[in-house]
Amino acid sequence: MAGGWAKDGAEQEQIESTLDDAVQRARRQLPRGESLAECEECGEPIPEARRKAMPGVRLCVACQSELDKKQSAFSGYNRRGSKDSQLR
Repeated sequence: MAGGWAKDGAEQEQIESTLDDAVQRARRQLPRGESLAECEECGEPIPEARRKAMPGVRLCVACQSELDKKQSAFSGYNRRGSKDSQLR
């Protein structure tokens, strides 16, 4: 139920938009192409089992874990429909 200036279904549209953004972001982060034999960050060898399991892998497990930690700090909050963002 929308209220004020929001049209009916606005909440659902915002939820779907947030989910679509998250899916697109995740797809962009998927590795593509041929796997590297050595990590492009630290130069350590990437095990063959990892290269087979993750086609297109470019980082060793340790470097990938660090990258994942940094990226998890990203909130992903959709501010497009937020009243706060409209007031600024």
